This record gives sequence, structure tokens and C-alpha cells, in this order.
Amino acid sequence: MNNSYESKILIWKINKAPKTVFHSRELFLTCYFRHLKEIFQKAGIEVTRENKQEVDKLIQQIVKTEHKNCPETWKEVKKHITEDEAGFAAKLREAWKKRS
Repeated sequence: MNNSYESKILIWKINKAPKTVFHSRELFLTCYFRHLKEIFQKAGIEVTRENKQEVDKLIQQIVKTEHKNCPETWKEVKKHITEDEAGFAAKLREAWKKRS
């Protein structure tokens, strides 16, 4: 086996990894999603494997955090929800509608 072939196999394995983990060599962390089921319902968003990264980016834009910092994002999400849950869900709903 040559290195070129092994590299292609590795790239194939990375590309076949669950889309919630790898995308364009970036790591997406959505550890806080399990706590937001009700918010997603209020926002009218059905989170799937295919759209999880996009939803994550929208949330990070709303709370103004970086994508590689899951604990910081969750901290800010909790703060926004505590202050105005309906408002946060509305912002998420609007951002979701504008994306397409």
C-alpha cells in the first residue's frame, strides 16, 4: 500500500464520520443541544444530523461566541434563556428562516 492510497482512505473515513462531528476539517461541538429540545420546538426547528452544524452556528451568532468553545456557548445560551426564553426562541426562529 502506498501513502497516496492510505491518505485517500483516511480522507474517506473522515468524510464518512458523523456530520455532527466533522465538516470541512472543523470540529463542531453541540454538547448543549440536549438541553434545548423545548427551545427548538418553540423556534420551529427540527434538529437533524444534516442541519445540526447550521443550527449550532446560528446559536453561536445569536449569543456571540466562537464555535470551538462549547462551554462558553452553553453559558451564554443559559444566560439568554434565563433573561428571555421566548425572545431567544424568536431570534433563533428568525435566524433559521433567513438562512434559506
